[in-house]
Amino acid sequence: MLTKFFKLEEHGSNVRTEMVAGLTTFLTMSYIIFVNPNILGTTGMDKSAVFVATCLAAAIGSVVMAFVANYPIGMAPGMGLNAFFAFTVVGAMGYTWQQALGAVFISGCLFIILTVTGIRSWLIAGVPKSLRCAIAAGIGLFLAIIALGNAGVVVANPATKIGLGDLHSPQALLAIFGFFLIAVLDALRVRGAILIGILVVTILSMVLGLNQFQGVFAMPPSLAPTFLQLDIPGALHAGFVHVILAFVLVEVFDATGTLMGVAKRAGLLEGTHYKGLGRALFADSIAIFIGSLLGTSSTTAYVESASGVQAGGRTGLTALTIAVLFILALFIAPLAGSVPAYAAAPALLYVAGLMLRELLDVEWDDITEATPAALTALAMPFTYSIATGLAFGFISYAVLKLFTGRAKQVHPAAWVIAVLFVLKYAFFPG
Repeated sequence: MLTKFFKLEEHGSNVRTEMVAGLTTFLTMSYIIFVNPNILGTTGMDKSAVFVATCLAAAIGSVVMAFVANYPIGMAPGMGLNAFFAFTVVGAMGYTWQQALGAVFISGCLFIILTVTGIRSWLIAGVPKSLRCAIAAGIGLFLAIIALGNAGVVVANPATKIGLGDLHSPQALLAIFGFFLIAVLDALRVRGAILIGILVVTILSMVLGLNQFQGVFAMPPSLAPTFLQLDIPGALHAGFVHVILAFVLVEVFDATGTLMGVAKRAGLLEGTHYKGLGRALFADSIAIFIGSLLGTSSTTAYVESASGVQAGGRTGLTALTIAVLFILALFIAPLAGSVPAYAAAPALLYVAGLMLRELLDVEWDDITEATPAALTALAMPFTYSIATGLAFGFISYAVLKLFTGRAKQVHPAAWVIAVLFVLKYAFFPG
């Protein structure tokens, strides 16, 4: 039945290979069930409920990906946008987490519309490669400063804005150890290196008396504190326009880039056409929509799915296996609740470093491409906002192209995005 439904023979695969691939991907991406509650919990959201929402959003998203697109790709709340949700929208801008969930819901609806109408393709075509690369790198830098702060390695300093923290503190030392452990294990190609790093630091924190052991297994906590708690009317506030735009743009670029990259590795490329890519993007947009209802930030396709493809995953059965494993993960809520911020920090920092490699593809020899890319990447950590980085990038790109006589090189979509950001700063500067 599974062989026929997922067309395993057509893809040169079998049930065992697909399940092993699903387990492989799960091990490489399951760190999110520990990291996401830690990040969103800073907003006042119930960590236990966020844990359940994270597992369910990942499971439902992966099931949709399996049955709608038949792609071997795992879904879960995305790194970067969860930090933007918590530390910028709620922490810096002062909105409630319910309003932020409302913004995620609206962005999911817009993503569905963009995908169904085909506008998504037009939007992607309109964004230059250099900016797309800079967006990923900028999100990496944003995650890095959050990670270093959570680890106590970087602290506020009135004279220099930021400074070096107390490297003798046990929390900072454990975070540093965790980072090197993850890096070494990943270099040795150990599956689940990030997950192992988080768990080892958590266990050490308990041994040293810095943290309390709360158990490992239990029935799943209640989802009630976050389920359907989104504030949609509050998210329609004028000041939310650029926040929603940031969510949509990052979701579109991140999802498309991941899906195309993993699909290519899985042999789903037919000439220049990606088989089933439209259905995969639709599945991604549905996952964002469902995640906002459950109570978590934007759900997206995980680039770690490439590890499962490397292990032989070629169909939706890989994604279905991932979904089942996320459901089983619901029963380790006590362990997830025991993970301190400095244990999750090494994972954030390591993922941040991986995202910076995108800068290699920026056209550094062309000032009109390189300068907007640099502004995009630098503005995200220094303004503590992904949206601001996007705004600086698109506006500077349009301005430089216009005044160097290369306005025709700017796609209409890029003009539209740049104008929207200019209007935002002109009339809603807060």
